[in-house]
Amino acid sequence: MEQAKHSRMKELVKILNQASKAYYAENREIMSNYEYDRLYDELEALEKETGVILAGSPTVTVGYGSVKELPKQAHEKPMLSLGKTKSREELQEWLLDKEALLSWKLDGLTIVLTYKDGRLANAVTRGNGEVGEVVTENARFFMNLPLQIGFKGELILRGEAVISYSDFEKINAEIGDADAKYKNPRNLCSGSVRQLNNEVTAQRNVQLFAFALVKAEGIDFENSRKKEFEFLQSQGFNVVDYKVVNRDTILDAIEAFEREIKDYDIPSDGLVLMYDDIAYGESLGMTSKFPRNAIAFKWADEIKETKLLEIEWSPSRTGLINPVAIFEPVELEGTTVSRASVHNLSIMRSLQLGIGDMITVYKANMIIPQIAENLTKSGRIDIPCTCPACGEMTQERQVNDAASLYCVNPDCAAKKIKAFAHFVSRDALNIEGLSEATLEKFIAKGFIQEYTDIFHLDRYKDAITTMEGFGEKSYQNLIASIEKARATTLPKLIYSLGIIGIGLAGAKLICKYFDQDFDKMLEADTEQLSEIDGIGFVLADAFVSYFADTKNLTRVRNLLEELTIEKQTVSGDESLKGMSFVITGSLNHFANRDALKEIIEQKGGKVTGSVTGKTTLLINNDITSSSSKNKKAKELGVEIVTEDTFMERYLKGN
Repeated sequence: MEQAKHSRMKELVKILNQASKAYYAENREIMSNYEYDRLYDELEALEKETGVILAGSPTVTVGYGSVKELPKQAHEKPMLSLGKTKSREELQEWLLDKEALLSWKLDGLTIVLTYKDGRLANAVTRGNGEVGEVVTENARFFMNLPLQIGFKGELILRGEAVISYSDFEKINAEIGDADAKYKNPRNLCSGSVRQLNNEVTAQRNVQLFAFALVKAEGIDFENSRKKEFEFLQSQGFNVVDYKVVNRDTILDAIEAFEREIKDYDIPSDGLVLMYDDIAYGESLGMTSKFPRNAIAFKWADEIKETKLLEIEWSPSRTGLINPVAIFEPVELEGTTVSRASVHNLSIMRSLQLGIGDMITVYKANMIIPQIAENLTKSGRIDIPCTCPACGEMTQERQVNDAASLYCVNPDCAAKKIKAFAHFVSRDALNIEGLSEATLEKFIAKGFIQEYTDIFHLDRYKDAITTMEGFGEKSYQNLIASIEKARATTLPKLIYSLGIIGIGLAGAKLICKYFDQDFDKMLEADTEQLSEIDGIGFVLADAFVSYFADTKNLTRVRNLLEELTIEKQTVSGDESLKGMSFVITGSLNHFANRDALKEIIEQKGGKVTGSVTGKTTLLINNDITSSSSKNKKAKELGVEIVTEDTFMERYLKGN
């Protein structure tokens, strides 16, 4: 019997460490949170029962090793995990007669920050608790982090870097060529903070919330954690939302946090309870893994039983085809849920899913639907041999210990999601209602394979109006936007094709040179195109090569059958010819920067994205701001003018 228990423990240690490595070091998931917690609890129970703890057990190790690309640094104090409970009464008992701070347990990436002489000096990730990765330059781009503070002594604090759910929804579709779409805000945040290029971090709206003060030279906090939090707030830091509680008020406080979850925009996976009395908390010491001055509370999952109706196979831009479970709708945490990602074939097989099986579902962190268990385990699911988007063959691949399904067709429409997203973007055909997420759904269902298919989505009205997130009104708005997009200009059409290097400005130059005559443009060779001022050989060659491909030419000819090309009148006003402008900040007289850009280009001028020595003017209504563009303009002696000044000089009489 003991031997069997030890064998099971070895098996659990291996499984849990593989899952931890995938989650912490590789930003992917090979099992659900529910399954991980269940196996962890089983291992912990066996260790208590046998009195044996195996080397490498996740119950005594902290986190997982950091990735290799970033410099490493040892922490001044080890960063231990917290003990956890799902029992509210256990929290009440733990508190005794003391006061404590009850705060959100945020679900992001833990960072240790060091300030010296009032300036951010160092930022290091948690890593394995003893050694983390240095991400100082990336931390400088966290949207709410003070780079300079009033306190001049050495200050060390810990905080959680997070990306809000609302920003996650906006950003996830624009990740670029990630191996697979990020599954949740934590993965997106981890990937953003650990970038080698801090420009990427700057684009991701990462926020940091302080949750612990480690050191502040010369400050007396009167033995109170609350005073520490107030000090951090006084220095400009965002601190995790918290409530001061005692044994009599803690249950009401937990309920108050629970009511906030539905509308709380910051990812959280529970609460943290920490003694306000610093000396008392530290006097309790710690176990080999947990400090005793704080404890984590994880929400008890609301679990519902339902029937699995189908597995929807959803192809992505990387070729990965994700299985999505569709089940009879159930109410979970106040919302109706009818689908959950299964992530990959390995998880699907471990659950032994089959159509008609009775399954239990829950919301991870009370937000993301997941399958907890399969009660029937029939295993009756056929893996598709063909891709639902293009009909070509699929292939099963083993990637990082997980089996996944891929489409091997390089021309699969799902792999060209970026091209379709570009085609419908604002400066191109400008079709509202076709986000990348919506395009992916339509492509996965086979509604869209070519650009022209977009103009015939009315064929699928019944299917679209019953899709999650859609209804009759959304469908009608989409169709109206598509019909409006049929009237466009030749430069916008050329730009929408995504020819390498040909932006909207370049497309306008080419169309203007050939007097908006598409057939003349096709007859031109590289040499003739390269003579156009602002085009050059590289762009000319890209243009000619694109239309030399008969597939591309046929695609555009078919598009022209769907569109009405509006002839643009060419302005004789070249008053801004030879001038270069940069536009930044908000505008008062134009709908957006593109509207002003169009006026400038019509008059022969150029608009660029960065200030250089060749810039004529920087247009910024806030001429006294300390923005990077203003600083650069001042360094180079480029004049900064307001929108009104620009209009007075160059647009008077228009």
